Amino acid sequence: QVQLVESGGRLVQAGGSLRLSCAASGGTFSSYAMAWFRQAPGKERAFVAAINWSGNSTYYIDSVKGRFTISTDNAKNMMYLQMNSLKPEDTAVYYCAVDPSLNRILRTHWTNLPVWGQGTLVTVSS
Repeated sequence: QVQLVESGGRLVQAGGSLRLSCAASGGTFSSYAMAWFRQAPGKERAFVAAINWSGNSTYYIDSVKGRFTISTDNAKNMMYLQMNSLKPEDTAVYYCAVDPSLNRILRTHWTNLPVWGQGTLVTVSS
């Protein structure tokens, strides 16, 4: 059974940086895609960034392009989200997700993705 565990979230001032980590276990991830979603207070969970397992295809929402970088470490079954120039509107619980299909991650509603971590809270103060 695939399990995902996020870590790295904390309180940070606007303009600061954080690196989130997602540890994957219980599966063979060599052909999987992975993604970060976030859920701000009172809002629905939303896509942030995605990457295929080889790391040669990445996707971002416009609001984080140039500030966030998604990456994977295949040897460690890890995914990361480097977040720079953080803004108060980045405040959210960040979740990682995994799926055999990058296309499905990009096109389907988040409720259709079956595997999620517990989330890690990022709070950006102004």
